[in-house]
Amino acid sequence: MAEVGNIKIADEVVAVIASKAATNIDGVHKMSGNVADEVNKFLGKKNSAKGIKVEVGEKECTVDAYIVVDYGKPIPEVANAVQQNIIKEITMMTGLNVVEVNVYIQDLHFPSDDKEEIEAENEELIEEAY
Repeated sequence: MAEVGNIKIADEVVAVIASKAATNIDGVHKMSGNVADEVNKFLGKKNSAKGIKVEVGEKECTVDAYIVVDYGKPIPEVANAVQQNIIKEITMMTGLNVVEVNVYIQDLHFPSDDKEEIEAENEELIEEAY
């Protein structure tokens, strides 16, 4: 196919793909935010790529994924599955060569945390409504 111009995929798009790929893995409870995510939240910006940092070049990219793992799941297996799924999804959707996927386990999620999480999410929704 002949090139008719340039195609540039925004870093944010690659980050969203990586985030969705990570959260689709059994054992990943959620992505873990960083300082930038908290600033965006404070400013009222929705961040679909929470817990992901990417560096995108012309033909390749690197990904850092910050996750919370469900307690009792084998952490090395979960992390490896996250790496493989991120590589697969980014490559399939963008054609970029994924050079490196670093996975950082930021926390463990315990089933007893669910009630507290629901209450915190409800408080956030109420604050956003007003």
